[in-house]
Amino acid sequence: MSNYNNKLDNLLLLIKTLSKSEKRNFKLYANRIKRNKYAKFMKLFEIMSQINYYDEKRILKYTDIKKVQLSNMKAHLYQQILISLKLQHTEENHDIQIREYLDFSKILYNKGLYIQSLKFLKKAKIIARYYEYNTILLELVEFEKMIESQHITRSLYSRSGELSTESKELIERIQCRNALSSLSLELYGLYLKVGYVRNKKDKVFIETYFRTNLPKFDIDKLSFYEKLLLYQAQVWYHYIRQDFIMCYRSSYKWVELFQNNKKEKKIAPVSYLKGYHYLLDTLFYLNHYSKFTDVLKKLEKEVKNGEILINGNTKILIFMYTYTNRINKHYMEGSFSEGVKKIIPSLFIDFQKISNHMDYHYIMVLYYKIACLYFGSGDNENAIFYLSKIMVNKKKNLRQDLQCFARLLHLIACYESGLDENMDQKIQSAYRFFIQMNDWFFVQKEIIHFFKNLGNVYPHQMKGQFKKLRDKLIKYYDHPYEKRTFLYLDIISWLNSKIKNKSVEIIIKEKFIKTHHQIMK
Repeated sequence: MSNYNNKLDNLLLLIKTLSKSEKRNFKLYANRIKRNKYAKFMKLFEIMSQINYYDEKRILKYTDIKKVQLSNMKAHLYQQILISLKLQHTEENHDIQIREYLDFSKILYNKGLYIQSLKFLKKAKIIARYYEYNTILLELVEFEKMIESQHITRSLYSRSGELSTESKELIERIQCRNALSSLSLELYGLYLKVGYVRNKKDKVFIETYFRTNLPKFDIDKLSFYEKLLLYQAQVWYHYIRQDFIMCYRSSYKWVELFQNNKKEKKIAPVSYLKGYHYLLDTLFYLNHYSKFTDVLKKLEKEVKNGEILINGNTKILIFMYTYTNRINKHYMEGSFSEGVKKIIPSLFIDFQKISNHMDYHYIMVLYYKIACLYFGSGDNENAIFYLSKIMVNKKKNLRQDLQCFARLLHLIACYESGLDENMDQKIQSAYRFFIQMNDWFFVQKEIIHFFKNLGNVYPHQMKGQFKKLRDKLIKYYDHPYEKRTFLYLDIISWLNSKIKNKSVEIIIKEKFIKTHHQIMK
C-alpha cells in the first residue's frame, strides 16, 4: 500500500511537492542568468523531476555531476528552489511580506535614511496588525522605538509614549496567547502519547493541569487567534476526559469562529480543517448520525467548491479527514462491505501520492480505520494485515492507546479467521504490551482471560462463554474510564454476533436501523 519505508531524500521530496506553476517559476527564476540554463544544478533539477524514488546512479549518469560534487550541488539546488518559492508566494504569505519590509527598513536605517526606514515599518505594522502577527508586530515596535530614541525623526514628543504603551499592550497579548498555545500544545501532546484518561489519577492530573495553566481572560476582549487557541485547548481537554458533549460545544465554536471570520479561513486553513475534524469526531462518538452526515457534507462541499485553500499541508488533512470520516459513516450505518467497495480503492490510490509526506500518527490512525472496516466486512485477513502494521511500530510513546487496542482487535481477527495456531503466544504478547504500557484495566483483562481460557471450553459451551463475557463487559459500557475500550472497539457487537450467530455487519446494521428509526419517529 505504501512506499513509506523507501529511502527518502529531502530534495526529491521538495521537488515532488512543486506544482506545475512552481516548477515553471523556478525555471524562470534560475534562467534569469543566461549561463544557468545549462548549469549542472538545472540538469539535476530536470532529472529529479522525472524520477519517483532516489536513484543516485541514474542522477550521476544523466547530469555529468561527479559523485564528490553531488552533495553540494543538491544543497545549492535546494536553496535555489526555496528562494524561488519565497519570491512566488510572498503575497499570500503575509509574514514573509512583513519580514521583507522589515529588511528594507533596516537597510535604509543603516544608510541613515530614517524617515524612509520608518515608512517601511509603518507598512509592515499595518499588515501585522490586520493579520494579528503580534510577535512580529512587537519586533517592529521595538525597532521603531530604537529609531525614535536615537534619532530626531519627528516633532511630536508624544510618539515615544505611544510606542511604550503599544509595546506593553502587545507584551500582555503575547503572554496570554503564549499561555493558551502552550496549554493547547501540551494537552495535544498528552493525547498523542496516551489517548483518553485511563483512571482517576489521570483525570485528576489533567483537570489540575488545565485549571492551573489556563490564563485569566475576558472572552469579549480576546482576538481571533486567542479564541482559537482557547477552543483548541478546551477540545483537547474535554476529548482526553471523554466528555464528548462539552467537546462538541468547543469544536462547534472553533468551526463557527472561522465561518464568522472569512479571511482567516484562507490564512489558517489547517486549523479550520482540524476544527471540522474534531466536530465530526465528537458527533461520531456521540452517535449523532444526522448531524454527523450534515457536517461531513458541508466539509466535502467546501473542499469541492474551493472554499478551503489547497497546499501541501491541507492536501494531507483533507485526505485524512475525508476518508476517516467517510469510514466512520459506514461504521455508524454498519455498511462495512459497501465501505470497502466504495472507499478502499480510491483511498489506496490517493494514499500512494501523499504517504511520504504524512506523519506516522496519521498513518497509524488510517491503518486502524482500514482494519476495522475490513473486520466489520468479514475480511479478517486484511484486518490482520493492517493491524500488524500498527503493531510493528517501534515508537511506543506514540498513541499507546491505539497500539493497545490494535492488539485486542488482532486477537479477535485471528480467532475469527482461524489463524489461531500460535494463539497462546499472541495472547502473551498482547498481555506483556498492556503491562508495559500501564494499560491493564478490567475490560482488557477480561478479554485477554477469555481468549486464554478458550482452549478449555467445549464447542457446545462456546455460546455460554460469549454471553458470560458480554454480561460482564456491558456493565462497564458507561464507566468513566473503562468505556474508552468501546470507543476503539465495538466488542459488544462482536459478542452479540457470536451469540446470535450473525455477522458483525448485520448486528451493527440492525442496531443502526433500530436507533435511526426511533430518532426519525
